[in-house]
Amino acid sequence: MTHKNLILLSSFLLAQTAHAVEFEVSGYAGLEWREYLETGQFNTTDVSQADRQYGIVAEPEMVWSLSEGEHTIVFKPFARIDSDDQERTHGDIRELSWMTYGDDWEITAGISKVYWGVAESQHLVDIINQTDFVEAPDGEDKLGQPMVKLTLLRDWGTLTGFVLPGFRERTFSGEEGRFRPALVVDTDNAQYEAGEEDAHVDYALRWSHTFEDYDVGLSWFQGTSRDPLLFVDPALAANPLAIVKLAPYYAQINQLGMDLQATLDSWLWKFEAIYRSYNESLMDDFDQFEQLGLVSQSVDNYSAVTGGFEYTFYSPFETIWDLGVLTEYQYDSREDSQRVVGQNDLFVGSRIAFNDAESSELLLGFIQDLDNAGSQNIILEMSTRLGSSVKFNFDVFIPMSDDDNNISSQFKRDDYVQLGLNYYY
Repeated sequence: MTHKNLILLSSFLLAQTAHAVEFEVSGYAGLEWREYLETGQFNTTDVSQADRQYGIVAEPEMVWSLSEGEHTIVFKPFARIDSDDQERTHGDIRELSWMTYGDDWEITAGISKVYWGVAESQHLVDIINQTDFVEAPDGEDKLGQPMVKLTLLRDWGTLTGFVLPGFRERTFSGEEGRFRPALVVDTDNAQYEAGEEDAHVDYALRWSHTFEDYDVGLSWFQGTSRDPLLFVDPALAANPLAIVKLAPYYAQINQLGMDLQATLDSWLWKFEAIYRSYNESLMDDFDQFEQLGLVSQSVDNYSAVTGGFEYTFYSPFETIWDLGVLTEYQYDSREDSQRVVGQNDLFVGSRIAFNDAESSELLLGFIQDLDNAGSQNIILEMSTRLGSSVKFNFDVFIPMSDDDNNISSQFKRDDYVQLGLNYYY
């Protein structure tokens, strides 16, 4: 084949490829301001926790669709620059994946995000992606997770299998940040139960199906826990000159999960439950750490449940609003408020969809620890559009605790008001 013919053939193939590929760009970029209502409780002569934080955030999304949608490539990077907390200044690839499908199957490979669960106040079964904790204390933001996902669509339900080749460590606030314990978490000293450390391959399986008004999901996960155990490294504890910090320890776990949602007229009933087990040798090691004062908790197999309802009043008082009333109960078999959040807590709240041209919404929530009248959290989230492309967010988070033994007491002075302005394109 002559060079001329080769150039003509290449030009023809490129033209056909360009014609077959659809490309779309969307996403947002914005500014954020967070003002803390109290001074940090872990200020020292050398370190002062931030009284306010400014931030720039961006999350573009690029989508390539090939062969009339039979193949889709998604790239969604994320970046934040924070004025005070170096650990909160970070970037991540939320998604970089390829997806293809057939009549009754679907495959996704790359970095992606998966959400499981139905509850409002706590997401027990949601375990695939790691929490990006520096973004917000509610745990809603997640890091991208490397995965190969195969979904089979059958009459008896949807079965999805996951191979997760690689682990993402949880992000934690730095010394000058908020929402941190008295001892800073040393993310550079992460330790693992698995010999492969963050290269360990995890596995997960989920079956889901709809029975008339009921949506049911059953899940299984085996691998590295997304929730690190925090302990003082014995080597640091033995060195009187060392700055003592907490080290995150990522254990191997098995977790069984169930989520159920029933849609019955204006009622939405929600239920999530898990059972998590650890290796016996790990539980013995942490028992010894507890006796040495290196951890404040032992490690035990446990079960946890979150369940409740949401009832919606449509157009109450002759308005165009939709008013939802939410109630959920949180239980953890470890029953120790010093070790876990949601061991015996009640969440009540209200969600208002104003159904206006600006898509305005408001969520107000209140979480009460039933074992301690002085421990509760107040949450307010409001959003509205300013024009067609700008979204305004107003958030308030007020954690309160009068019991220093309660795990939430480490955040009792981190209440804040936050304003966000995001441009969507």
